[in-house]
This record gives sequence, structure tokens and C-alpha cells, in this order.
Amino acid sequence: MGKYLDKAHELRSIMEPHYNCAQSVLIPFAEKYGLDVETAYRIGANFGSGMKMGSVCGAITGGLMVLGLAGLDRQSDTVGFVRRIRENHEGKILCADLLRANAERGGNKKEHCDGLVYEAVAILEEMLELE
Repeated sequence: MGKYLDKAHELRSIMEPHYNCAQSVLIPFAEKYGLDVETAYRIGANFGSGMKMGSVCGAITGGLMVLGLAGLDRQSDTVGFVRRIRENHEGKILCADLLRANAERGGNKKEHCDGLVYEAVAILEEMLELE
């Protein structure tokens, strides 16, 4: 497990303040790419819970923010990142759809969302060749 994934685990274990999925993906990488933690927290605030409306999963939007910070803005990078998550979740990338499928399987919401955060961070560590 890399240090970014360790940081994501740490953030997801904190109950107050709450770190949503987007923040939990973005913040571990923020300082490496010149963004202070407080600013990253504020930037990610409206992207949790699928932009607070069940849209694209916050772990995905947070991951796309990290790719942008790292200077990876080619379509192949962004599409590749999203595709990897989509392939692991029956083609789903919308928060509402992911949560519904998890609930139908009897899954726990927090564990499900934590898992998506950890998956996104691990993919980013790999794509950015970080440990």
C-alpha cells in the first residue's frame, strides 16, 4: 500500500470533519502537486455523493482532479481512469447506481464508498507511478 492510499484510509476513518469521496481521493495527492490541504478540502466539497445529486461518483471526480493537478489531461488518461473503475462495477459510474447495486447485494454503504475511494487512489498511484 502506497503512502497516498495510507492517507486515504486515514481520511476515511475520521468522522468529524467528514471527508467525502472526492476529498478523500484529492487530498492525499494535493500537496505533491502544489495544492494545500484546506484548498483541496474546499474544492472537493461539492463533489461528494455524486455532486450531491447522485451523479458521477465522487471518487471518480476526485481522481479526475488529481490527474489534472498532475498534468495528465489527455482524453486517453481520463477515459482510461474512468474505464478502469467502470469495468470493476458492472459499467456503473453514477453514485446513485453504484449505491443501489451495493444495497441490492446487501452491502454496507460506508464500506462500499470507502472501497471506491481506495480503488481510485490505487489506480492513481499506478497511473502516476507513485508509491
